[in-house]
Amino acid sequence: MNARTLDSSREAGGRASLRSSAGLGWQGFGAELLAISAGRHRIPGAGHHRIGVHVGTPVRANCVCDGRRTTRLQSHGDVDVVPAGLDGEWTDDADCTILRVWFEERFVSAISEQVGDPRGRAHIRPNLQLRDPRLQYLAWTLQAELEAQEASDPLFAQSVGTAIVVRLFDRDPSAGPRRSTLAPRAAARVVDYIEAHLDQPLTLGELAALVDLSVPHFKVLFRETLGLPVHQYVVRRRVERARALLIKGELSMSQIALDAGFAHQSHMARWVNRVLGVAPREIMRSAK
Repeated sequence: MNARTLDSSREAGGRASLRSSAGLGWQGFGAELLAISAGRHRIPGAGHHRIGVHVGTPVRANCVCDGRRTTRLQSHGDVDVVPAGLDGEWTDDADCTILRVWFEERFVSAISEQVGDPRGRAHIRPNLQLRDPRLQYLAWTLQAELEAQEASDPLFAQSVGTAIVVRLFDRDPSAGPRRSTLAPRAAARVVDYIEAHLDQPLTLGELAALVDLSVPHFKVLFRETLGLPVHQYVVRRRVERARALLIKGELSMSQIALDAGFAHQSHMARWVNRVLGVAPREIMRSAK
């Protein structure tokens, strides 16, 4: 199962897909922006965990999930959390838009182990009309990825998806102190590996494994050590490599994009312009 997985309960005319992560290369989770028509919608239990984030104009709704019945006004950013296996029923008084994000059980289980939960206390529990600014921010980031004309590196989406799962965990907060930065030797090993593999797809899992850390813990230590989240650091290093190759002027624009780790020439141009504020062709011309 990958990011193409959707709920099996589509009702004819009841929901229309506006954007989908299908084809973006996300693994273990996915997202879809849905236009939901007014009326009753029954969502049967699924093998994956789901969250639904209300987008836009408030809508009054009646909800039943996990034996709980609520009548509420769904506002922009309200989150419904539905763990795997639970069904639910939503009756909306008006049309609305929902950002639905789903996570495979193996994706969630792997993160639970990585955050140091040997006793299985880290769980995703049902929660209706959850208001959490950090969770909203992460959800809007995924929505922006769906709406972007060109997808960013899947490493970025994986990082956001992991952060959402960690935020959803209802677990025992008691934990011993952890190191706040990577040890110098560990940091050097990760940086050297990134430099040697910039032209290849990189994942958080493989980078964390280099220094024997869980993905969530690695992300925190990397940011505190290097001053940037992993995906931003990788993008900036790719931009710098592209800049160096553009100045040399020995390769075609498309080959430079591939050697720097970008999917294609326009992908490189977008990031070079965003990071450096100048187009690749201008860099190449100024070097002559």
